[in-house]
Amino acid sequence: MATGTQDMVNYGLIGCGMMGREHIQNINLLPQGRVSVVYDPVEDLAKSAAILAGKDGAAAPAHVAATLDDLLSFEDLDAVVIVSPNNIHMDQLRQIVAKRPMPILCEKPLYTDPADAAELDTLFKGYPHPVWVAMEYRYMPPVAALIEQAEQATGGIAMLTIREHRFPFLPKIGDWNRFNENTGGTLVEKCCHFFDLMRVILQSEPVRVMASAGQNFNHVDEDYDGRRPDIWDNGYVIIDFASGARAMLELCMFAEGSQYQEEISAVGPKGKIECLVPGPGRFWPAKLGPAPVPQLIISPRAPKGPITMDIPVDPTLLEAGDHNGSTFYQHQRFNAVVRGQGGVEVTVSDGAKAVAMGLAAQHSAATGQAVDLTART
Repeated sequence: MATGTQDMVNYGLIGCGMMGREHIQNINLLPQGRVSVVYDPVEDLAKSAAILAGKDGAAAPAHVAATLDDLLSFEDLDAVVIVSPNNIHMDQLRQIVAKRPMPILCEKPLYTDPADAAELDTLFKGYPHPVWVAMEYRYMPPVAALIEQAEQATGGIAMLTIREHRFPFLPKIGDWNRFNENTGGTLVEKCCHFFDLMRVILQSEPVRVMASAGQNFNHVDEDYDGRRPDIWDNGYVIIDFASGARAMLELCMFAEGSQYQEEISAVGPKGKIECLVPGPGRFWPAKLGPAPVPQLIISPRAPKGPITMDIPVDPTLLEAGDHNGSTFYQHQRFNAVVRGQGGVEVTVSDGAKAVAMGLAAQHSAATGQAVDLTART
């Protein structure tokens, strides 16, 4: 494994779709990182990703592995990044642990089948390498600013609200993201990010989940070999936390006309803090002028008067992906950990808890019943 501050970390990329390309573009920005080998069952995707890893022809392309076994056998390999469809993450994690244990950055969600939850602890018990779950929303500059200042601005958070008003699920290879059996359901696939943020912002654990959600407009006319997509496109989730705080998620996936995609607010006895995060710049209509700039707003109870601050993101990072620079900051930290500097900030336990919250929300919305998370531990 790479060690020391001057060493290059050679990455293997598993999955070369849209998000895989974002990972490559951000690793390309790291002075001590490069993608040396890629694998995807769709050969054209893998070849294209290999060229991108060579900085679009400015350097030698990455090696294209024929199989995951082939990738894991590649000599010049220090860490792997899993960017495959949700439902095969666990099988690939098992394969890495069994064949060639090494540092892992795994895209969310860690798992989709509730039966896999118990295995995670066993799989990584005593694992000698860092495992980082890709909850990159923590590292969006406006969200990071809110996390850092929330306690002081609120005097202790009593209510936390996360609103995401966005575009529908994008097309994926094989249309895997159209079906709950592959994604874990919308409240797992999309929303585990937000459940992770709730735990981080509140510094507390969830105890009860209530949800209402459904599929009203998106993908209802699509047909895949006689099957209609069953992923939900909107919902509300309310979560009680052990600290006494309450949190709510509001998701709408037919609201791409919104100025901001994510809006987070935290309120306590001293006041309110909120951040506004725009969606991907490539979706912003050029005729409307420059895309919105992220903002942080602090609204004390006394003296009244909101304080609004722009939290701009480096344009280079905006060009490298759809997540307001957060993928780069995540990779910057993971790269340092692989080189022996610092520790894992988003652990297997963090990733598993976010999925458990999502699965509980899916169950609550499907049954109309609240889910007691304390009874599940």
